[in-house]
Amino acid sequence: MPDIVIAFFALGLVAGLLKSDLKVPQSIYETLSILLMLVLGLKGGLALHGQLSAQIVPELLTIAALGFILPLLCYPVLRSLVRLNQDDAVSVAAHYGSVSAGTFAVVLALTEKAGLPLNAETTLYLVLLELPAIVMMLWLHRRLTGKGSAGGILRESLTSRGVLLLGGGVLIGVLYGPEGLAPLSPVLLGGFKTMLAMFLLEMGLCTARVCSPLPLQHWRLLAFAATAPFVLAWVGILAALALQLPLGSALVLATLCASASYIAAPAAIKAAIPSANIGLSMLAALGVTFPVNVLVGIPLYQQWLGWFY
Repeated sequence: MPDIVIAFFALGLVAGLLKSDLKVPQSIYETLSILLMLVLGLKGGLALHGQLSAQIVPELLTIAALGFILPLLCYPVLRSLVRLNQDDAVSVAAHYGSVSAGTFAVVLALTEKAGLPLNAETTLYLVLLELPAIVMMLWLHRRLTGKGSAGGILRESLTSRGVLLLGGGVLIGVLYGPEGLAPLSPVLLGGFKTMLAMFLLEMGLCTARVCSPLPLQHWRLLAFAATAPFVLAWVGILAALALQLPLGSALVLATLCASASYIAAPAAIKAAIPSANIGLSMLAALGVTFPVNVLVGIPLYQQWLGWFY
C-alpha cells in the first residue's frame, strides 16, 4: 500500500474529477503551505544543529550548481520541441529548474518512514535548488529582452515567501536546536504528516481543476511534463553517485530534480515576466509532473537507485 498521505492526494483528485463540492478554503491552503515550508526548514535546521562543518560545503555547492543547470537543460527543449514562445519557455524552464516543496515533503516523509539513511544537510537541498533556477531564468530573460535589472531579480528571488520561510526555518532550527524548539515541536513537527495530508488533498483538487477538461491543444507541453521527470531524475541520480550520498539523500535529490515548482516560481515569474502565461506552467508542473512524481516516480527512482546501492 502507498503511504497514507498519497491516499489523501488520490482522494482530492477523485473528488475533483467527480465535480464534488469538496474544497479546502483558500485561507487554510495558504496556512498549510506556510506551515509546511516553515516546518521543512526547521527539520533541516534541527538536523544541522551541532553538525555544521566545512566538509559539507563542496556537496552544497554542487547541489546549488544543479539549480542553474536544470533550467538551462529544459529551455532549449521547450523552445525547439515544445515550441513555446520565449517568455513562456523561460517561465516553464524556471518552474522545472526550481523544485516542488510539496514533492519534497512527500519524499522526505516516505524516506524517513522507510528508514533510509539521510545526511543532516539534505533538507538544505530544497533551498539550494529553488533559488538558483529562478535567478538563472530571470537573468536569461533579461539578457534576451533587455528588460529588468539584476538587482531587482535578486531581490525578488531572495525575498520570496518560500525562500524566507525555508531559510528562516533552517536558521531557527540551527540556532535553537531540539531543546529550544521543544515547546513548538508537538504541534509543528509532530503534526507534519497531518499538515502534509491536508495539503495533498488540496493538491489533488487543484490537479483535477487544472486538467479537467484536458487541454489537448497543448499536447507537446503535456508530453514534456510527463517525460521530463524521468529524464531529470537521472541528473539527480548521477550527481548523488558522484557525491557518494547515502540512499535516502540520493532519493531526495533525484526526486527534487524530477519535480517542478508550483509555489515559489509562479509568484516570482508572474512579478518579473507579466507577459508569461503562468497557466501553462501550472498545467505542466501541478497538473502532470506533480502526480507523476507522487504516484509513480518516487518508487521508480528508488528502484533505479537500488541498482547502485
